Amino acid sequence: MKSLIISAAVLTLSVALPAQASEDLAKKHLCSTCHAVKGAKTIGPTYADVAKKYAGQKDAEAKLAETVKKGGRGVWGQVPMPPNAAVPDADLKALIKWVLSVK
Repeated sequence: MKSLIISAAVLTLSVALPAQASEDLAKKHLCSTCHAVKGAKTIGPTYADVAKKYAGQKDAEAKLAETVKKGGRGVWGQVPMPPNAAVPDADLKALIKWVLSVK
């Protein structure tokens, strides 16, 4: 019974922290070099602008995952986004969910 209680506590903890954990992941994977959370655009769009652009699109997560992995050009201007294939899939999924939640 104790292991079940511990498992539930761990699950609750992991669900409670995704936003901060994802912002930390953005810094870890150097996304923050070109992207800000909100405010003025730097090299690339802000996460808030990305969330706004893709709001309501059912395939938004897949589109963004492909752009992060393979890179992109032309969606936000002429500055290309370099590919980031080394970002682990679990981190990428958490980052994209977080980016799409930024208001």
